[in-house]
Amino acid sequence: MSAPLHERLRLLAHSLERQFLGKDEIIRLLMIAVVAGEHCVLLGPPGTAKSALIRTLAELMQARYFEYLLTRFTEPNEIFGPVDIGAFREGVYRRNTSGMLPEAEVVFLDEVFKSNSAILNALLTLLNERKFASGGQVLRCPLISVFAASNEVPGDETLTAIFDRFLLRVQSDNLDAYHFSELLQRGIQQEIRHMAGEPLRPLVAARELAELGRGFGARMNFGDAFLSAYKGLVFQIRAEGISLSDRRVVKMLKLFAASAYLDGRQTTDASDFFVLKHIWNNQDQAAILEGIVQPVLEAFFREHPDRRRVGALGVGVEALAAEIDRIRQILTGGASLGDVQLFSQLKALGEIKQALAGINDARARELEARVSQLLEASFRSGRFAQI
Repeated sequence: MSAPLHERLRLLAHSLERQFLGKDEIIRLLMIAVVAGEHCVLLGPPGTAKSALIRTLAELMQARYFEYLLTRFTEPNEIFGPVDIGAFREGVYRRNTSGMLPEAEVVFLDEVFKSNSAILNALLTLLNERKFASGGQVLRCPLISVFAASNEVPGDETLTAIFDRFLLRVQSDNLDAYHFSELLQRGIQQEIRHMAGEPLRPLVAARELAELGRGFGARMNFGDAFLSAYKGLVFQIRAEGISLSDRRVVKMLKLFAASAYLDGRQTTDASDFFVLKHIWNNQDQAAILEGIVQPVLEAFFREHPDRRRVGALGVGVEALAAEIDRIRQILTGGASLGDVQLFSQLKALGEIKQALAGINDARARELEARVSQLLEASFRSGRFAQI
């Protein structure tokens, strides 16, 4: 661990990207959360690698890790530790927090919004102040970040306070069709590693991130141009009816600074505004935020084509070419396709075309033209020709 911390954090992110296909933007947001010491909630259907991603992150960080699936029947002792019986016999009420959430550095709470009020009330203080009251004592918690997961955004107003503690809101969906072959290959590699019980080699230590957090104020310097652009974006977001409190506006600055740190930059720039796409209060607002933020990002990357775009396609151009050839063989192979099968292949072609549009090279343009020809031929000669 002799390399600078920000370089090892980049290596950690690359390691996650190799293991979890198509999750590059999510991984970047998780890394920003741990650097800034903020919390993040992942929303999406089961089976989209939410828990596996956080577990692997904690392992690569060499962090004390706590994970729990919450329900409305979950009791505080399952999360915060059982009552210390020995102390109780002496008339002292306190919890044995060893191995429980108050002593963890990285926490994953699955279905956090289904927990009961006793759990939620204790979590509010712990998430915000890193403190936990046990009997007459207030314990300082070494918590870096809490990651939560849910299948849906909470609609109950009583959950507004806990939802507000998660500064970043990230959608985790199933992968597009063109990722399928590579998904299987990487999935097999992971299963083999798990069956063999092979541990991952940590790339950073959680204590390093704690030290970084204590001195992070020195990185909270922002130029006038950056703050002016941020002010304009905040006013646009609020004008669209998206609630963004002053508290969250200030906290977002930590995320921008963390994004710059991960790139090895001393100052923030417009590329860091991508995190604003992930501050929605309900999923309908995601498209609105995309419409506000994306033009700013596009303008920046036109001026800086050498900079890596966060969320860029996680599969190579040649892998997309192979997927196009596979679909072409299915469409022209002479086998009779049902309506669902045909729609599935055409939908995959549409997804590939959209992915290619985000790649700036001649090979991508060539493949994009090939996809257009396939789609046109399918609509002209297939059953759609009669519509």
